[in-house]
Amino acid sequence: MTGTGERVRWGILATGGIAAAFTADLVDMPDAEVVAVASRTDASAKAFAERFGIPRAYGDWASLAADEDVDVVYVATPHSAHRAAAGMCLEAGRHVLCEKAFTLNGREAEELVALAKEHDRFLMEAMWMYCNPLVRRLKGLVDDGVIGEVRTIQADFGINGPFPPSHRLRDPAQGGGALLDLGVYPVSFAQLLLGEPSGITARAVLSDEGVDLQTGALLTWESGALASVHCSVNGGTPVSASVTGSQGRIDIPGGFFFPDRLVLHRDGRDPEEFTADPAHGPRTSLKHEAAEVMRALRADEKESRLVPLDGSLAVMRTLDTIRAQIGVRYPGETD
Repeated sequence: MTGTGERVRWGILATGGIAAAFTADLVDMPDAEVVAVASRTDASAKAFAERFGIPRAYGDWASLAADEDVDVVYVATPHSAHRAAAGMCLEAGRHVLCEKAFTLNGREAEELVALAKEHDRFLMEAMWMYCNPLVRRLKGLVDDGVIGEVRTIQADFGINGPFPPSHRLRDPAQGGGALLDLGVYPVSFAQLLLGEPSGITARAVLSDEGVDLQTGALLTWESGALASVHCSVNGGTPVSASVTGSQGRIDIPGGFFFPDRLVLHRDGRDPEEFTADPAHGPRTSLKHEAAEVMRALRADEKESRLVPLDGSLAVMRTLDTIRAQIGVRYPGETD
């Protein structure tokens, strides 16, 4: 993919809620074309294809991976299957956009990155927050020193269950728990601004199945900065974030990973508000990450400038360390 005017042909792997949301945005983009979908069953794939007008439906992943009319595959399975699904597509010569958390653990993430390099394919974690225009504006303000040197970051993401033991969020075999599903957002937010932490201290409340119902972590950096991050599947939180520096603070009052406004506070000045541009679409839009994938493919780049692979690997290392401290291990993992 090197031409600026070429339509990028997408395959969708999995048919759950996030796959539907992403596909709904893709079919509305004039430079994207969804040509195939795959599920574990023919019935699910065909129903999804009919819903979105997709010409080909496969009842297995391998057929989608082998489809040479597909430029890039969006992997939307539970994260427990990301390594297998994304790896299969990379080995078959497809470019891949893989949902978050990138994989179950850092080892699997490193394997995917190695496969992408071996097969000279594009690979990106679907961290849509990093592609959001207002989050990018926040990062620009912080990088430009508008609030001085970053001292503290706070971010939380909690939803109010209760979820039954049969739910995927309670299932260790599906990578259940709050951390990989929700905690990846506050951790990724902190590392977007400060990079990989030098110190991590975490505590959690675990379910009877051995997954985390809520987790809190304190991340520290050699600069003296620290971040307090929290995630929960048994209590709704404000889903807010705040970045405090030596000369001011930026608050995201709610929905920090898809914000509609930021509030900048600087000493001796009135608060300044930055709002989302209506031209960018609804705050829930996944088009920004799709556009970044297609930009990179047309430029013949093998990774995203906005969601670099080193950053995704660093987040997975942090999640691994947190899980080791709170005592969460998934089936099949070894030391």
